[in-house]
Amino acid sequence: MDIVVLAGGTSTERDVSLITGKNVTKALRRRGHRATLLDVFMGYDGDVSAFFDTDGIDETLKISDTDPDIQGILASRKGDAKGLFGENVISLCKAADIVFVALHGEDGEDGKVQATFDLMGIKYTGSGSFGSALAMNKYVAKELMDAHGVKNAKYIVTKGGEDAPEFPLPCVIKPFSGGSSVGVSIVMQQSEYDKAIKQAAKYESDIIIEEYVKGREFSLGIVGGEALPPIEIIPKAGFYDYKNKYQEGMTIEICPAELDDALTKKMQDCAKAVFKALDLDVYGRIDFILKDGTEDFYCLEANSLPGMTAMSLLPQEAAAVGLEYDDLCQKIVDLSLAKYE
Repeated sequence: MDIVVLAGGTSTERDVSLITGKNVTKALRRRGHRATLLDVFMGYDGDVSAFFDTDGIDETLKISDTDPDIQGILASRKGDAKGLFGENVISLCKAADIVFVALHGEDGEDGKVQATFDLMGIKYTGSGSFGSALAMNKYVAKELMDAHGVKNAKYIVTKGGEDAPEFPLPCVIKPFSGGSSVGVSIVMQQSEYDKAIKQAAKYESDIIIEEYVKGREFSLGIVGGEALPPIEIIPKAGFYDYKNKYQEGMTIEICPAELDDALTKKMQDCAKAVFKALDLDVYGRIDFILKDGTEDFYCLEANSLPGMTAMSLLPQEAAAVGLEYDDLCQKIVDLSLAKYE
C-alpha cells in the first residue's frame, strides 16, 4: 500500500512526533509498503508523482531534553506560517491508501486533522475526531471519567491570566490540552505556586490544577479493544517529565509491572472503560497512579495517539505479549482500515 506517515506539526511534541514517524515509516517499509514520512506543517515541494518512491527520512532527527522552539519552526516554512497544512499535504494524503497519523499534541492529536480528513474522505489510523478531542481536553476527559465512576484526582480549572485560585498543596498544575508533561509542575510549597501557573500559561491559557497523588505510576495500552500488560514507570530523579520521558537512561520501566493478577485485571478493566467512555478507537494508552500504601489507583489521562519512539511505552507493552514493533504498526493499519469497510 501507499502510506503517508504524517508527523511533525507545530505542537510542543513536534520532535517526538517526527521520531515516531521515522520509526513507523521504517517499520511499514519492512512490511512491504511504500510508506513515506511527511511533515504536516513543512509539506513537500518535490515531484508529487514520485513522492511514494522518495526516502523522506532525516536520520539526524532526535529528541532534545527540552521542547522545541515552535516560533522558530513557524518562521522557517517557505511562504507564510498560516495554516497547519503545508504544501501538497492534502493532495498527498488523498493519494495514499491510508494516512498513518503519527502526530502528537495540539493540532494533531486533538481531532482537528481527523475532522479535516473525514470531510475530505481521507482514510487514517487511530481514533476519530470526536474521541480525539475528548481525550485531549483534560477537563472534559475528567468530567467523563467522573460520570463513568472512574477515580481521578480532584481538580479545578483556571485561566493563566487570572489571579490563581487557592488550592490545597501539594498539587499538580498543567495546561489543559498539552502532552509529554510539557508545562507541568508539581507544587509542594506555596512559594512555587504562582511560578507554576505562569509556566503552564506559557503553553496554554486554560490551566488545570489537581491534587497530587503520591504513588507508583503505570501505563496501559489498548490495541483492538484488548488491554496490554501494565508497565511501571520509575524516573530516577524528579517526576516523569519531558526529559525523563525521552532521554535514554533517565527512567526505569518494568513490563509487565509487578502487580498481583487481581489488581492487574482491575487496572486493565478500568483502562478499557476509560477508552470506551472517551469514544477512542483502534489503539491508545491510559495512565494511572497507584496511591502509596493502598490498592486505590487514579486515572491520570488518556492518550489517543501514544508515542512510537524507541523510548515509548506502548511498543514495550505490546512486545510483552509477543507483538513486535513492525507487527504493531501493521496491526494499527489493519484495524484502522477495517473501520472503513
